[in-house]
Amino acid sequence: MSKNVVITGASSGIGEALAEQFAAKGYQLGLAARSVEKLQALAERLAKQYSVRVEIASLDVNDEASIPSVLDDLAKRLGGLDMVVANAGVTGVRRSGRDDLSIDRAIFQTNLFGAIATLDAATKIFLAQGHGHLVGISSFSAFTPIPASAAYSASKAALTNYMNAMRLELLNKNIDVTVIHPGFINTNLAPKMDKYPFVIKADAAAKEMVQAIEHKKTNPIVPALPWKAVKTLFEIMPDSLISMAVLRMMKK
Repeated sequence: MSKNVVITGASSGIGEALAEQFAAKGYQLGLAARSVEKLQALAERLAKQYSVRVEIASLDVNDEASIPSVLDDLAKRLGGLDMVVANAGVTGVRRSGRDDLSIDRAIFQTNLFGAIATLDAATKIFLAQGHGHLVGISSFSAFTPIPASAAYSASKAALTNYMNAMRLELLNKNIDVTVIHPGFINTNLAPKMDKYPFVIKADAAAKEMVQAIEHKKTNPIVPALPWKAVKTLFEIMPDSLISMAVLRMMKK
């Protein structure tokens, strides 16, 4: 029996790649994003290529009040939900001491509060039906913050902590929680990503993510190698060396 998954931010990048990987495994898809035209083209291609059902919906996760009704509608059209992937996110650069906090607010609104609202609406559905799987796309920067991207790093660290608290709360509710921590993934969300080390393409990352999700891993790092080793190394390195390494990497 096929499973039903809803993915936010599904019109491009990691969301689009996840949709492809899930479709290839026979999942029925609910795809949500702001760009309905891109969703429609993606839905038609996936439905034809993989013979799966694909439903789409317009959704801006910054409009938190609209999220429950969108998820409820997709659940009805698909005949239930087994999984919701809170993937919609943004990046942004703001150096400390530059006054204007609007960039930081926008990042937190989308990456944290938009994701929380999505996960909360999904949890309500899962509690009512007695099962489900919550998936959030965090970042490796939740462990090692990126200079000049403090808000992005902090928003992802907060999302990781929030979802791990959800896991503890939902332990006896038959609801699984997976928080994915990608390293450098080459997508349109972060231009010039190809200059960074250990970069992989979105489709390769999505394949590993889906494997981790299906194995119900709790806090996978993607790709696992070399980033799990990098995490261990950074935990013992002094701040001066971490700062030097990250800043040198960003200037390449």
